Amino acid sequence: MNGLLTIGQMLAAQARLQPNRIGARDLERAMTFREWNARSCRLANALLGLGLRKGDRVAVLAYNCVEWAEIYAAAAKSGLVAVPINFRLVGPEIRYIVEDAEASALIVQDALFQEVEAIREGLSIPSGNYVHFGRPNCPTGYRSYEDLLAAASDGEPADPARPEDPWTLMYTSGTTGNPKGAIRGHRGMSMLALMTEVELSLHRRDDALLVMPMCHANSLNFFSAFTYVGGTVTIFSRKSFDPELCLRTFGETGATFTSLVPTQYGMMLDVPAADRERHRFDRVEKLMISSAPARVETKRAVMKMFPNSGLFELYGSTEAGWVTMLHPHEQFDKLGTVGREVVGSAPIRLLDDNGREVPDGQPGELFSCSPYCFDGYWKQPEKTREAFIGDYCTVGDVALRDDEGYIRLIDRKKNLIITGGENVYPTEIEAVLAGHPEIQDVAVIGLPDDKWGERVHAVVVPKKGAALASDTLMEWCKPLLAGYKRPRSVSLAAPDDLPRTATGKVQHRLLRQKMIDKGGAR
Repeated sequence: MNGLLTIGQMLAAQARLQPNRIGARDLERAMTFREWNARSCRLANALLGLGLRKGDRVAVLAYNCVEWAEIYAAAAKSGLVAVPINFRLVGPEIRYIVEDAEASALIVQDALFQEVEAIREGLSIPSGNYVHFGRPNCPTGYRSYEDLLAAASDGEPADPARPEDPWTLMYTSGTTGNPKGAIRGHRGMSMLALMTEVELSLHRRDDALLVMPMCHANSLNFFSAFTYVGGTVTIFSRKSFDPELCLRTFGETGATFTSLVPTQYGMMLDVPAADRERHRFDRVEKLMISSAPARVETKRAVMKMFPNSGLFELYGSTEAGWVTMLHPHEQFDKLGTVGREVVGSAPIRLLDDNGREVPDGQPGELFSCSPYCFDGYWKQPEKTREAFIGDYCTVGDVALRDDEGYIRLIDRKKNLIITGGENVYPTEIEAVLAGHPEIQDVAVIGLPDDKWGERVHAVVVPKKGAALASDTLMEWCKPLLAGYKRPRSVSLAAPDDLPRTATGKVQHRLLRQKMIDKGGAR
């Protein structure tokens, strides 16, 4: 054993300390810690038995389900690297991630099986390393997940993962058309779990309801923290968010914690009061709101709906982990901020374009430093260098700090759009739309939206003589872009309508403000 325990080792410890307590479950199946640990060991040994070696990547395509708990734990035990793929992606996007990660195996849920079949030809994954779960009859060309587990040993792998080994390769939206793979190691993830326990005062008796996708950093990070402390993780196993079912699940599972985006809280608040009042929320102690700005009225309504709970607000990223946190007692004293540095972090640095720290009250690019920062971008050393100044890393967000150290996010340096908690970069969408035969030019921006926080909006310059309809364009995008990336609204423009720099680049910030001034918010 080498110092800090990995999540895989901590799961083994929980199986010894509280073997009969429910460790992980979804809305259909539950496992005790002993069962979860045994199945994770079986999966780890089964994957190694296919010829995979420590450090090999295992791609995973699935909706939220309890199998994610087994897969992440199996990777943590074996030294394999989990590559979670967003289930909202379409064929070409999935292919890019699988090939870029050089995945040696792919695990797919039956509900997403056809997405893999559509792109399987030509993939470099060995033919015997496609694993399927979700229905009894395994399709031809795939190995049955349950059969693999049944035939494998439930003993701990002989060569376990070390703290310095990578655990996950999580792809983030790219600023130049393709996503980047962020490498997260065991040491950093274990440190983040410990810091989360301190910040939220977590205890073994706690029960996390994980609603956000398990392929996202948010759920992975909270999954790690609750596994580490020995709390129960309940995975909300539905393809889409059902607000009334979520409310009912709080009462049925006795959940003490969840993390949601403002859109999801808003959807629960829209459930008729009479229906909400049928459910019990007395065990809910801690709520997290993150991934997008939250309105004051939303926060107040959430606190009223969950009267026994404290509301936390979090700012972080796949790369940096948790950066700042606003605690319940600060919610209305520091409205509009995202709090101060998470415990264990160095002071945040806000830098100008020349790398100099800006004074309080002035905007600067946000750099954070913590023991759980990511290890770099997969196969992209130049992008990794750009993300770091010494031990400090950035994802390009611009913020300002007040005289008490509270951070206010004011812009996204690289025009990131956050819609319903999902990150969307305009460049990627613009590259797809530019392939339409009737489009001369296009700029994609995020516009304020009551439901989604922001919506993806395309400002399109049609080619001369083209009769381009917005509905037709949005339909054209369907096979090419994940649903959350597709424009929800389109406006037609003349070439001179797009504000540009002297070098001809579209000024997205100015265009966004121009559209808002025309009534683009809703």
